[in-house]
Amino acid sequence: MPWIGNAPVFLVFCGDARRLERLGELRGHQADNGKLEGFFNAAVDAALALQTFILAAETAGLGCCSISAIRNYPDAVVETLGLPDKVFPVAGLCVGYPAAAGHISMRLPLEVTLHNNRYDDSRLDEAAGAYDVRRDARYSIPREQQRLPEIFGYASFYGWSEDRARQATRPEGQDFPAYLRARGFTME
Repeated sequence: MPWIGNAPVFLVFCGDARRLERLGELRGHQADNGKLEGFFNAAVDAALALQTFILAAETAGLGCCSISAIRNYPDAVVETLGLPDKVFPVAGLCVGYPAAAGHISMRLPLEVTLHNNRYDDSRLDEAAGAYDVRRDARYSIPREQQRLPEIFGYASFYGWSEDRARQATRPEGQDFPAYLRARGFTME
């Protein structure tokens, strides 16, 4: 990811479950914030701050690229940023003025992401297939960018859903749960 080193600004958004514990200590109240709820709240708060920053930056004409792969290197991030226990990286963010005009990536249709009253993914295959065709008409993924052709071969039609499905076969962040446990999270 050369754009990380080339970005004028690189920010790291962290979840902070430590702060609430420290406030408790300062006020004489015992609080263990290393359980699932503490982690979840810290992660959501960091994600909200990240998204709000992106919206504000883009309004000001800046370009942003979030980097979730930062969680693949938690020990290096901790060392570089001096993060204490119960503070963890959620995502990095490259920020700068775009060198060239970009495009806004199409989003999945609401019928895939919005559920009314009950969860229903019975039309996922049809909706994702139609989305793949619409997206490909605007931005076709070049053959040389197909993921893992040595395992899956080259697809004659390579849409977004095939790309995501292939990416998911190589999950990221495998060491992150052990990192969190070593940093004080029990996830109970």
